[in-house]
Amino acid sequence: MWGVSVKVLVTGASGRIGTAFVAGCVGGPFDIVRSDTRVGEDAPFPFTHLDVTAAAACRRACEGMDAVLHLAADPAPTAPFLERVLPLNIVGTFNMVEAATGAGVERFVFASSAQAVEGYPLDHQIREDDAPCPANDYGVGKAFGEALCASRAGGPTSFVSLRIANYDTQPPAATEPLRQRMAWLSARDANHLLERSLVAPVVGSTVGHGISDNASKRMSLAQTRDVLGYAPQDDAFA
Repeated sequence: MWGVSVKVLVTGASGRIGTAFVAGCVGGPFDIVRSDTRVGEDAPFPFTHLDVTAAAACRRACEGMDAVLHLAADPAPTAPFLERVLPLNIVGTFNMVEAATGAGVERFVFASSAQAVEGYPLDHQIREDDAPCPANDYGVGKAFGEALCASRAGGPTSFVSLRIANYDTQPPAATEPLRQRMAWLSARDANHLLERSLVAPVVGSTVGHGISDNASKRMSLAQTRDVLGYAPQDDAFA
C-alpha cells in the first residue's frame, strides 16, 4: 500500500497505548508525528500540541499526512457524557475525521472500544460485523465514531475502527473475572494490530477486534485476521 516511509499522525500519543506504539515504531517504516495535550514520555519523534476539540488545529495537524491513528479520547468507561464524552470522544473524533478526509489522508484508524458492544450478553461471542450495542455513555461515544467512519468511507480515505478491549502489559490473574481474561489485549499484540491497521489493503471501512489470541475469546478475530492480517501471539489463559 505504501512506499518506504509512511507519515502518520498519532493523536493521544502520550497515553498508555500511544506511548507503547510510538516506542515500538523506532527504526520502523513509520514517520511518526506525536500529538496530545501533554508531551508525555520522551521519544525520537516530533511532538505537536493538539486539542482535538479545536477543529482548525485538527485541520493543520492532518496536512501532509499519509495516515492518522486516532487514539485521543477520555478512556474512562465512567466518563460523564456532557463534560467529557461529548466534547472529547464525539466532537473530537468528528473534527479529526473531517480534517483527515479534507486533507486527503489515505488511512484513518479509529480507536473504538469493546465498550461499544458491551451490551451483548456474555454467552454471545461478538463478531466484527455485529452492530454496536453499548452499555454506557463511553460506549455510545465509541459507537458514534464507528458510525462516522463508516459514513465517510465512500471517498479516498479508508477507515479501520478497532474495538480495543482489556489492554494491559500483563495478562489478568487467574483470579480475575472470566470476561477480563477473555478480552485481554497485550501491548505486543496491540502494537502489531495498530501497525496492520495502518498498512493493510482496506477498501472503504472495516471493523477489527483488539484482543489477544486468548484460548477463550469474548470477541471473534476471524475478520480481523482475514482483512487486517492480524496474527496475535499472546494468550491470557496460557
